[in-house]
Amino acid sequence: MTKEIWINLPVKDVDRSKEFFTKIGFPLNEQQSNEQMACFTVGEKNMTVLFFSEDAFREFTKADVAKAQTGAEVLISFDAESREAVDETARKVAEAGGTIFSEPGEIQGWMYGFGFADPDGHRWNQVFMDFGKLPK
Repeated sequence: MTKEIWINLPVKDVDRSKEFFTKIGFPLNEQQSNEQMACFTVGEKNMTVLFFSEDAFREFTKADVAKAQTGAEVLISFDAESREAVDETARKVAEAGGTIFSEPGEIQGWMYGFGFADPDGHRWNQVFMDFGKLPK
């Protein structure tokens, strides 16, 4: 049975991705990073997110790189511990040069979150879920 899942994304500039995701609070795994790849281990379950240079990504996938700026190939979601944490991440994203496409706000009455695009156009969202307000 599968024990882990890794998210692999192509980027134009690995160093720029390292800087952006470090600024918004993702911990860089320096031992598994190099000039062709940045590795981040995120969350209590240690989800691995890898940012590969476009050339390395093409070689692995044997396919062209999608243009994330003009279409959404995936929405990568991660949780927050509070509404305040969502607001703080949104502030960090804006300061680090990300594009907020959905400002922090209520979602369906029991979630609070926001959406952003990283410098390569990959779409992310962070959500705080208040299960006490989840509709029955």
